[in-house]
Amino acid sequence: MCAPALGFGLGLRPDHYQDILASAPRVDWFEAISENYMVDGGQPLSYLTRIRERYPIALHGVSLSIGGTDPIDAGYLERLAALAHRFEPAWVSDHLCWTGAQGLNAHDLLPLPYTDDAVGHVARRIDRVQDRLGRRLVLENVSSYVTYRHSAMTEWEFLSAVAEEADCLILLDVNNIYVSAFNHGFDPIAYLDGIPRNRVQQIHLAGHEAHPDYIIDTHDHAIADEVWALYGEAARRLGPVSTMIERDARMPPLGVLVDELELARAVHARATAGATVR
Repeated sequence: MCAPALGFGLGLRPDHYQDILASAPRVDWFEAISENYMVDGGQPLSYLTRIRERYPIALHGVSLSIGGTDPIDAGYLERLAALAHRFEPAWVSDHLCWTGAQGLNAHDLLPLPYTDDAVGHVARRIDRVQDRLGRRLVLENVSSYVTYRHSAMTEWEFLSAVAEEADCLILLDVNNIYVSAFNHGFDPIAYLDGIPRNRVQQIHLAGHEAHPDYIIDTHDHAIADEVWALYGEAARRLGPVSTMIERDARMPPLGVLVDELELARAVHARATAGATVR
């Protein structure tokens, strides 16, 4: 079972720390990047402590490399567990990907081959993480720009199989679905229809950089109209799911993102008005 929906949130970024504390914006919750706070002290940890006193938070990691072949970094996992114990987030998430091999970090979220062997490999690693954290992990679909010859299923079939095998939850990034659908030529609605809805804990929305023949997930633009439309379809199918907006570059003032979050509320309300969740 998923944790209760928190409403509409924003990614917590240093540019906005002071404004959040000063203005108490209409944001229901914040998502904090785990790695930014895996330290013993300093300003980021101090700000997170103060913001956590006022808002629910979720932790979102970028370095777990749950799909990698190197052993899971025990030190990283211990620091993550300590952070979760200290701040009691509503959930802990990371990406369904690998980030490097043989001790080298590619500093990218790299997709996996969609095979039964990969499902089993990832599920075993998720089991270890969930055992240490004492909670179910939430995994995000990544944007992708390559395909593997050995893939034997669709991305959404792979995501669903991993979630079922490991009994974990899903962070559904709607922008990533749109980006990958454009890049690889699949139907994004088929993706929405193909996932286990009872496992979707959270939704991400973000902007991207569009080119004539491909799209890059950049988190440095306003959310595109096509992604808003796809979010409406997701909301109609899923009902109340915690939704948040990511912005990582070309950072606007906090008020601009709060306004964009109001649009998310409106799109969700229109999509779910009178709708029956499938």
